[in-house]
Amino acid sequence: MGHMQKRNSIAIKALALCAAAGLFGMAGCRTLPPSKPSAQWTEEEARGANVYQKSCARCHYPTTTSGLHGPGLQALTKLKAMPSGAPPTDERLTTLILRGRGEMPRTALDDSQMQDLLAYLHTL
Repeated sequence: MGHMQKRNSIAIKALALCAAAGLFGMAGCRTLPPSKPSAQWTEEEARGANVYQKSCARCHYPTTTSGLHGPGLQALTKLKAMPSGAPPTDERLTTLILRGRGEMPRTALDDSQMQDLLAYLHTL
């Protein structure tokens, strides 16, 4: 085998190895469940989306895990832990939202608004 053929063979093997590693890595990635379509929201979830837009959207993206000023909220209630490491129970989320933490300011919501917001967060 000539020098050029040997070089091409090595390049092809390296490319195949990289492609295989990429496919293996993608297969190992965990995908997040999709958000519930807005056309299927209950009235409570729709009201919660309005609360979200008024109180949360300036800092949090709803349908991605990428952060804006705070973490993205996609599948937040379906994960084992929030970015802080705490499980995303309704009680913890309520406390975090109403009291704030670190860079996140407290958010003044009444009980009805909080329940609507929690319902919406469960759709993400």
